[in-house]
Amino acid sequence: METTKFTLSEEEMPTSWYNVQADLPQPLPPLLHPGTHEPTILPPPLFASELIKQEFSTERFIEIPEELQQILRMWRPTPLYRAHRLEKALDTPARIFYKYEGVSPAGSHKLNTSVVQAYYARQDGIKRLATETGAGQWGSALAIGCSFIGLECKVYMVRVSYNQKPYRRILMETFGATCVPSPSTDTQAGRDILSENPDSPGSLGIAISEAVEDAMHRDDTYYSLGSVLNHVLMHQTVVGLEVKTQMEKAGVYPDIIAGCIGGGSNFAGVILPFIPDKLKGKRIQIIAVEPEACPTLTKGPDMYDFGDVARLTPLIKMFTLGHTFVPPPVHAGGLRYHGLAPIICHLNRLGLIEARAEHQVAVFQSAVQFARTEGIVPAPEPAHAVKVVIDEALKCKESGEAKTILLALSGHGYFDLASYEAYLTGKLIDYEYPREKVEEALSKVPKV
Repeated sequence: METTKFTLSEEEMPTSWYNVQADLPQPLPPLLHPGTHEPTILPPPLFASELIKQEFSTERFIEIPEELQQILRMWRPTPLYRAHRLEKALDTPARIFYKYEGVSPAGSHKLNTSVVQAYYARQDGIKRLATETGAGQWGSALAIGCSFIGLECKVYMVRVSYNQKPYRRILMETFGATCVPSPSTDTQAGRDILSENPDSPGSLGIAISEAVEDAMHRDDTYYSLGSVLNHVLMHQTVVGLEVKTQMEKAGVYPDIIAGCIGGGSNFAGVILPFIPDKLKGKRIQIIAVEPEACPTLTKGPDMYDFGDVARLTPLIKMFTLGHTFVPPPVHAGGLRYHGLAPIICHLNRLGLIEARAEHQVAVFQSAVQFARTEGIVPAPEPAHAVKVVIDEALKCKESGEAKTILLALSGHGYFDLASYEAYLTGKLIDYEYPREKVEEALSKVPKV
């Protein structure tokens, strides 16, 4: 049998991040001040000065500090696998590869930026980071990142995920973080939501409001975000830079890349280093996959909106379902964000990527097939991309084309086994696109 696992040495780990803003054919639309609607920057009291520089930089490569390189080498480079057993089960001529980020201490790609954000916060003399988390991957990663760097960590976890995934909370607490369900009584934003709806399941928009408010009211605290912003996506490009080298060593190049999108950080981390190739004419199909119950890119309008419910963030030009939209409680908690990273939205506008939405029952069916052939239980989020990879491989079976397909497998699902139990016992249900709720939320989006 051909080689299944493709690795790199520590010396081959990228020493710089790739910044796609240097190569975009059109610049990103600016952030707008929520009051004046004039172009603005990220709020300086909330973010490290170096991160603000990175957010708006057009420098193509930004060097990774040596201390951070040493920390990243704890789990990087991550492996690239050839999915021979899945290919055989599908009886497809397609060649399926997956870049697996589940080997990190957090079990996902999120640690690639959490340690960076903690590092730059410490440089500014900050003692504490506050953040939100959906399914818990980001909260876990920031808890670990703060532990490595020596900072305190406060996590506001979307209530439905807090209840569904108790072991994520325990993991955060093991690494020294404080985790509370959002909406919480710890902030005015949380108290306001609870006064209107004591049984609110929460949303990422609500949790962001709480974390931002927390940071705004303390001089020793910065806000930390696990996705969406330009610098976060850039930190994740170590994934794509590695996989380009690994595929080159394997003597292949992807015809198709598929990844899940919530905020868009892992998807971006994998695909952004391939964008210059596509701009130069390389034929490559890039597919972003989201839940049918929260179809931001496939059904959301492209407009300026807030990133949070309390309207504390700048206005962001993005595909959105409305900042007050609370998605149905799908098990892919990390894909329940109402908006999307501006860079991903921009690539979609330019026609460089495409989007698909999938129902969760079919997603878990594909995830189980992947687990039973490849031996890895995917997190519910990248399981959406697994579904599309299998679909594309079956199309190759029908056409006889031997396409090379790359899956962005952002993490494992061993903290998400309650979701798998719901699927295996027939209790998992599909949620339809909640058109009326989306229309209500969109009516509250500011007119810009």
